[in-house]
Amino acid sequence: MKKWNIRYQRPIFSEDQAWFHDCHANTQVLMPSGTRLVVFWAGTCEGTPDQAIWLSRCVNGVWQDPVRIKFIYQLPHWNPVIMRHGSRVYLYYKVGLTVQTWYTMVSYSDDEGLTWSESVEAVPGDYTPRASVRNKILKASNGWWISPTSSEVGTAMDCYADISKDEGKTWGVHGIPMRHIAPAAMATDRLWEGLKKGSLWENDLSIVGAWDGVIQPSMWESEPGHIHAMMRSTRGRIYRSDSTDYGLTWCDAYPTVLPNNCCGIDVDYMPSGLLAVVYNPVGDNWGRRSPLSVSFSEDNGVTFTEPMHLETAEGEYSYPSIVAEGDTFHILYTSNRRTFVECVLE
Repeated sequence: MKKWNIRYQRPIFSEDQAWFHDCHANTQVLMPSGTRLVVFWAGTCEGTPDQAIWLSRCVNGVWQDPVRIKFIYQLPHWNPVIMRHGSRVYLYYKVGLTVQTWYTMVSYSDDEGLTWSESVEAVPGDYTPRASVRNKILKASNGWWISPTSSEVGTAMDCYADISKDEGKTWGVHGIPMRHIAPAAMATDRLWEGLKKGSLWENDLSIVGAWDGVIQPSMWESEPGHIHAMMRSTRGRIYRSDSTDYGLTWCDAYPTVLPNNCCGIDVDYMPSGLLAVVYNPVGDNWGRRSPLSVSFSEDNGVTFTEPMHLETAEGEYSYPSIVAEGDTFHILYTSNRRTFVECVLE
């Protein structure tokens, strides 16, 4: 397998910035002009009244100051997902007081993110997380849009594919089966520091520790109709499910060899058949969010290379987005909730 190297690695703005206290959950797209758009939520903290959707643009290799693009005070805005369709960019994002009560809005831009349409409900009248939840929407070989999404209700965390056969006009839910179990006790001596600092929207460990399941899938298509999902889980491993009918039906979710700390992951797949997974290789439920690493697979995710570390320092390095572009991978990730780091592998 090719030896991958870091071409460059840089923050998109300074950690000393004064625009917001916390920023997190980036999503990215490259425009035909070469401009890169990165959208994320930012505010005082998760769930605070000023949590809004912000946009950074990279033009001619230079990152411009971020701007706030979607905001209604006292209604937190969460986890945007952007996708390009022709020259139009769609923005899906969640609104709601908590993750368990959020629902999805959609807007679009025809000028590379400079202006945006008025937001509307992604699925009118459906106040659940439809059409997106965190990772990029997959455009399948048959033209369908397959959105990896999930819900959190009570103690249950579940994933599904939301499929549009008409370019986002309507959507249909197709569940990923998983049997829930009582979770094992969390290793409190190895917890993510954010739980102690109040970085999560819910910080009561008795509540957080009762959650079980999988959320925030990331999907790829290995051959026509063969769709695969890797999912964040509470069980110390990245979980996976597979479909052979363009995401209409799925096998039971099962654990992979890759560890997971119940933190966001992302994957992308090159036409050559190379799969890359960006994740924290930590096997504790709600464990530490360092290191942040990439593993590669040439057999469609059966086996993986040892992790290539992007960050190893103490801190929070998490919630990556990854996009395969030619013979490179373009990655962005949260750095201590103060900025995002851009990293290009070649």
